[in-house]
Amino acid sequence: MAVRGAVPEVIWARPERTGRGPKPAYSRDDIAAAAVRIADARGLDAVSMRHVAAELGCGTMSLYNYVPRKEDLYELMADAVAAEHDLWEPCGDWRADLLRVARQTRALMHRHPWLPRLMSPVYGFSPHTLRYLEHCLACLEPLAASYGTKLELIAMVNGVVTTYVRNELDSAQRVRALPWSEEEETAVRGAYLARQVASGAYPRMAAAFAEASGPVDLEAVFERALARILDAYEPR
Repeated sequence: MAVRGAVPEVIWARPERTGRGPKPAYSRDDIAAAAVRIADARGLDAVSMRHVAAELGCGTMSLYNYVPRKEDLYELMADAVAAEHDLWEPCGDWRADLLRVARQTRALMHRHPWLPRLMSPVYGFSPHTLRYLEHCLACLEPLAASYGTKLELIAMVNGVVTTYVRNELDSAQRVRALPWSEEEETAVRGAYLARQVASGAYPRMAAAFAEASGPVDLEAVFERALARILDAYEPR
């Protein structure tokens, strides 16, 4: 339900310090760092104004003088993590540079497992994110395409990385919650699947398993997915 009289506001357009008075005790960087520490240790759901205030050692209500809304806090967090991107001098091979970006983004999301939940265009135009996007466009400078197409390509790559990492994290979380070992579950499910495929009811699945019966190389799948996206944007 919309709040009557509310207007959209970008936190980056607000000065950190408003009005007169003593110098603020905390900066946005301090607040973002505290929120990131909480999310890294206890998950995104643990991030609240109360918990961040406790981490900083201040009152909850005083925190609203710096961050008016929880959504603004999320935006500060997304920007703080975006600052961890390594922005190198592009090598001139746009495919190699964009693959490097994708691998780095994947590693970043594993360092901060809550980050995929905040991968939204709403948080895509903070100061460090803009520097990251500018870097990606610099990497794509040799690609003969419009800037709109290049931004679309960056979004596609980020989408694949986010989806892949989210699946990795969800799978790992599920395994941690099992009352038995992952190997035991894999063996039981594998035996069940083998019986179903051998029944003759699924001939195409049987052919697929006969063609590639070994374990799936998830790293190779990740690299192939990225390569196929880049192939689609390769000039003909």
